[in-house]
Amino acid sequence: MIVTLHAPYVDTSAADLSLALDDVERPALHVLDLDLPGGVRLRLRLLGASHQVVLRAPGAALTETVACLPGRPPELPGALHDERAGYRFTATVLRPEGSGLRDRVAALRADLADDPYALVGVFPGDVDAVTALAVRPDPPDGALGWRTWHAYPQTNELVLTETVVALR
Repeated sequence: MIVTLHAPYVDTSAADLSLALDDVERPALHVLDLDLPGGVRLRLRLLGASHQVVLRAPGAALTETVACLPGRPPELPGALHDERAGYRFTATVLRPEGSGLRDRVAALRADLADDPYALVGVFPGDVDAVTALAVRPDPPDGALGWRTWHAYPQTNELVLTETVVALR
């Protein structure tokens, strides 16, 4: 699902982002609620400052926020693995050359437009200023996963994140 957001985005580059786990639910510009097999509920939330995913499942509860967070220094880890909690997170910042960012964002919008497990928010002023989230609805081996994309055309950056959570 693609939605046009009617608010400016707060984070303006990859360097503004940080990761918070078990954060409070922040004010959202758009929300997509998903019910998955096994009593798993996911809430994909587009924020003016990026994204939040709220997971509720038997034996698992998690709130992941990747955003510009007031009062928190920006620091987005390249990887965070908590084996005890069954949580894995990776983040990569790309700086494509030429029209690479525009091409990637166009392909992303095309790939996710009709995906019932995806949410793409387009911010005003530039069709390439997007935040997107996509869930893998059939997780392998008792794990649930999602990917996100944060595009910053003004700095020619694309932030990719991937999260896997073990469901017990």
